[in-house]
Amino acid sequence: MIEVLLVRTSLSRLAPGLASRPAAATLLAIAVAAVGLGPAASPAAAAAIPAGAGSYSDSRPAGTSGPTTNTGAPVTPKLTTAARDKPVPTNDWWSSLAYQRYGDNPYSTPMYGHPLTYQAKASGLEVGYPTTPAIVGDGRQYEYAHKADLTVGLSGLNSPDTKADAWSDWTVTPYWADGSRTFRATIGHGMPFVYAKGSGGDARITTASTPTVFSDQGNVLGITVAGHHYALFAPTGSDWNVSGTAITAGLGGKDYFSLAVLPSTDALATYRKYAFSFVTGSQVAWQSTGGTVKATYSLTTEAKEGTERGTLQALYRHQWLHTTDALTPYTYVSPRGTMKVRESASFTTSQKNNGVVPALPASSGVDKARLAGYLNEVANASDPFSGAADTYWTGKALGRLAQLVPVADQIGETATRDKLLGLMKGRLQEWFTAGGASEFSYDKDWKTLTGYPASYGSDTELNDHHFHYSYYVYAAAIIAQYDQAWAADSAWGTMIKHLIRDTANPSRTDSAYPFLRGFDVYAGHSWASGHQGFAAGNNQESSSESINLSAGLVLWGAATGDTNLRDLGSFLLTTESEAITQYWFDASQQVFPASFGHDTVGMVWGSGGAYSTWWTANPEEIHGINVLPVTGGSLHLAREKAAIKRNIAEMERENGGPAQEWRDLLWQFESLSDPAAAKAKWDGVNGNYTPEQGESKAHTYHWINTLNTVGAPDMTVSGDLPTSAVFSKDGTRTYTAHNHGSTARTVTFSDGKTLSVPARSTATSTGPGGSNPDPEEPGPSTGNTFRLKSGGILTTATTDPAGADTIASADGVNRDGTPYRPTVYEVKKVNGKVASGAATAFRLRVDAGTKVGLAPQVRVSYDLTGDGTFDRAETFRYFATDPVNGWEEYTQASGPQATTGSLGELKNGTVRLEVWNALGNGTSQVQTGTDAAVLKIPYV
Repeated sequence: MIEVLLVRTSLSRLAPGLASRPAAATLLAIAVAAVGLGPAASPAAAAAIPAGAGSYSDSRPAGTSGPTTNTGAPVTPKLTTAARDKPVPTNDWWSSLAYQRYGDNPYSTPMYGHPLTYQAKASGLEVGYPTTPAIVGDGRQYEYAHKADLTVGLSGLNSPDTKADAWSDWTVTPYWADGSRTFRATIGHGMPFVYAKGSGGDARITTASTPTVFSDQGNVLGITVAGHHYALFAPTGSDWNVSGTAITAGLGGKDYFSLAVLPSTDALATYRKYAFSFVTGSQVAWQSTGGTVKATYSLTTEAKEGTERGTLQALYRHQWLHTTDALTPYTYVSPRGTMKVRESASFTTSQKNNGVVPALPASSGVDKARLAGYLNEVANASDPFSGAADTYWTGKALGRLAQLVPVADQIGETATRDKLLGLMKGRLQEWFTAGGASEFSYDKDWKTLTGYPASYGSDTELNDHHFHYSYYVYAAAIIAQYDQAWAADSAWGTMIKHLIRDTANPSRTDSAYPFLRGFDVYAGHSWASGHQGFAAGNNQESSSESINLSAGLVLWGAATGDTNLRDLGSFLLTTESEAITQYWFDASQQVFPASFGHDTVGMVWGSGGAYSTWWTANPEEIHGINVLPVTGGSLHLAREKAAIKRNIAEMERENGGPAQEWRDLLWQFESLSDPAAAKAKWDGVNGNYTPEQGESKAHTYHWINTLNTVGAPDMTVSGDLPTSAVFSKDGTRTYTAHNHGSTARTVTFSDGKTLSVPARSTATSTGPGGSNPDPEEPGPSTGNTFRLKSGGILTTATTDPAGADTIASADGVNRDGTPYRPTVYEVKKVNGKVASGAATAFRLRVDAGTKVGLAPQVRVSYDLTGDGTFDRAETFRYFATDPVNGWEEYTQASGPQATTGSLGELKNGTVRLEVWNALGNGTSQVQTGTDAAVLKIPYV
């Protein structure tokens, strides 16, 4: 169990001592050119390494420190000889394998791979599968904490430490050695298998309690421990021996064995097929074209026995919501909701590109004179940087100025624009020149670039680099929009590219920086801690500052003509946007445990989430930390407008009223869903408030009044240029795009609209469309009618794409009347009164393909108060499908089979539809996302 978290990483974990380390005499040449990020720096013995017009140092400033243990002692990466020269992706789900934060723990802290959890110890690798959430910290945190079901290793293994031996995009191989034995175990996100290799001893599994054996096939053993089912696989010819809690098998001259967590005991045969297809690597490939971002997630495998090279992998919710690849009926529990299993070594996701614009479009709702006055307050301040000295607060100040540059340009205030640009250039150039009061320093051991003065553990714990540097990249992108010469590699662009390589390096072969240091491509979001030294795994608080880096990459890449970096930014932003939607805001209300009484979390942990921040329990900051900074990269939040409304409502409940401290941030957030409500709050204060430290009255005034005029972002439409966006109000869409290129171009939007945009300019036009800017909020005609949406959702939205879900096989047993592995769809927080004379109705399209004798069956249940108890259940007769490819219609006309309980008023209730195969021995499908996939409840 972990503590409720009320103090920020950054503030609570600064090292007690700051000891400088002897500087390295030389720095290896950094192969920038090889990864397309500018010219390589030459080796140098001097402290300052040239980088275009700028420079960074190869030794830390006097009196400062690099990565340390919790006692302040210097620490270097914990790697095997084979991995020693490979840049370590710190800020990952498994970073504690490489970063020994606590001197008395040379193994690891718990690591959350999902569905499995792990912790290294002297005798091998603990493995667990937490399936029951705990609510801790006065109800402010939920967690599926690691608890070992078993430990996998070798007989007699007693290693003094565990090191990282190899890793890929989402897998890692820890290594143990005790002088007589060596042991490796490859683990990863979404992997139900642990692939083990060892020498010097027999395979040994030690269970936490006496196991129940449900299948013994010699070298294949099925056991149940703590209610969880596992399969153990030894080489052919071996035999597992069970003695109490010890299970051993001789390897017969081989060096491999594996285990898997099973979704059910009847899955053993399927999992056995892939037991010796060992995963050796993982890689994501992405592309952003035509307004769509696609990503393919692939595993490489090696056949230890036989020829099978396939595998099984469990997809997170943010992934299976956006794939059309076939999935099995198997599922797992995780802190991120249900994981679904695919029987393949790869899968592909596809999402609409979430555009980024330098500024909201010009509108008639902005009073230019008033805005000019607000701009002058910032530009003419005695200290526009508000005393900022360290990387984080300097970044915040740069971000505040960067937002105002295109706004000033938009209303013709060119002198103010240029003054703001000058301020930004001057401060960045100070940081980008080694030897002054502020500089960046390269650490050759950790292969990272750290800014000094540092803050919040960015130096001693390698925390938050993506947060801090996001502001520098974004500010530089705005400068590049107006001054390309400043951004050239020969000028200051090379230093910006170093920051990008440190935080979001797209190269897997760069010897100076790791691939995507903080972004976990399979989890779909970044991690903040550099050492991952917590019982709850790694964490990320400000998902919006992570998005700020992605948005900065889009704008920097567009402004400098680097389409590869631009498209990397689109991939990162679009992927993380869905992760934020599901795991921070629980927009579909399918992730947080029912017992967790919050609609949002301030922090996501490997084990769960917490309604808290690192530094305060103030609700305004808990909600606002995942909003700031508000920029043209924030528009993605508008995809789930109903979730924004719930978020604001919860903040005001917890706060005892509207926001005061961070009111401007939360007004801007609310305007993404309800611009009129946000404007009313702005008008009520009329500019008499103190802005949040990264905000300004100029930006907030422009943001709120613009959206009140053009409408909230319309995320149902995307443009084929990443720097474009659409807004909608009262049946009119406003289309905008910025063309950073040197020639005019036409932007085509997914609704067919085209927009001609001159070179180095913004263009805006309007057209019909978007009459319902908030499709998640039911109108009078659709309040009792729900579509089935892939992902287990019942929704009133009509904009989701058509798809299909798999209905599990009845496995040859008569399941008539009793749901068996049903495909479930739910909607929560429903209110309504029973409609006189009405009855439950549904219309589904189902298809069994050419399978004979299948029978999809439906049950609709009503939990009237949302307390988890279903008060009414209606089971309908099954529908006998034909063995011909093609959809068939199944409705309530099949007639009721059984009804229990009574209908009553829905007060914050839950409605559930379950569909399963009552007969037969094969899977079928049910359509989603269409008017032929509908449930209508008898309520008004």
